[in-house]
Amino acid sequence: MPHHLEVPLAGNATTRFANVSLLSVTSVLPTRVTTSDDIEEQLAPALKRLRLRPGLLRRVAGVLERRNWAAGESSDEATVLAGKRALAEAGVDASEVGLLINTSVTRKHLEPSVAVRLHHGLGLPTSAVNFDVANACLGFVSGMNLAASMIESGQIRYAIVVNGEDADEIQVNTIDRLSDDGVGRDDFMSEFASLTLGSGSAAAILGRADEHPEGHRIIGGVTRAATQFHELCVGSVDGMFTDAKALLKGGLDLVVSAWKEASTEWNWSSMDRYITHQVSSVHTNAIVKAAKLDRSRVPTTFSRLGNVGPASIPITLSEEQETLKRGDRVLLMGVGSGLNTAMMELAW
Repeated sequence: MPHHLEVPLAGNATTRFANVSLLSVTSVLPTRVTTSDDIEEQLAPALKRLRLRPGLLRRVAGVLERRNWAAGESSDEATVLAGKRALAEAGVDASEVGLLINTSVTRKHLEPSVAVRLHHGLGLPTSAVNFDVANACLGFVSGMNLAASMIESGQIRYAIVVNGEDADEIQVNTIDRLSDDGVGRDDFMSEFASLTLGSGSAAAILGRADEHPEGHRIIGGVTRAATQFHELCVGSVDGMFTDAKALLKGGLDLVVSAWKEASTEWNWSSMDRYITHQVSSVHTNAIVKAAKLDRSRVPTTFSRLGNVGPASIPITLSEEQETLKRGDRVLLMGVGSGLNTAMMELAW
């Protein structure tokens, strides 16, 4: 009779890097500001009909405003600009880049990849491998992990990881749909998260630590999956439909289980900064409480930028880097629809 090994159903995937550094991280934001009051004004008849008090976005999500691309601006052009700034800050010439990974949720078409337009816009060499990586709001961290692996293995010297998000179309479509008289209260709340989205772009340059002692070491981290929850948040340009209560519970359970298991080999209880994916005040407070984080070490941008998808973590890190000092320990952490969680430690 054949002997079958039992396969564990729970556990973290752990990655460690010995010679990879983050050399720069930059962001470019749209110039047009859309306040939550602006959105709720457009939805005023629906809110009145459904007996929902004004100030819902501020009160429930803590989102006061977000950015949208103005006339003459686009996520692709902004991402190219962020990439050029990142290269300049890292002191790396475009000709030296061996890999470009685009991690955007936003895409105007299925083919070709978004990466090819960005590769061309950045003037990268024909030898630079380029492709898209999609992992919901964890895309940027997944891209950094993959780029770090290729640098560590010696395949490339430098990588650029980029992201550009455009929330305009989904917000317009959502507001139009929610304004329909046939929409009920449950329908409204299932699309509430779409109204918290914002636009923005970011870029990061990764390279060899031994060639860049001034860089910020990427130590490694963990990932963990709970894909039984793959239907809790499903989105497209038409709209994003979310079971907010179940998503929050599933996400918290996932983070806590990953955190507890990671504690046997990683000491993340006293980091100098926790750069979390920016969703809302409810999610941030829940993560802080569940992981017992020092709230003063968890910077937030969601109140003025909204949820910028995968760009949230690098945008927040880009803003926060001015207050970081040499030797600080930084943890990037988030949950992505699906569900997946990722945590990556940097030694600043």
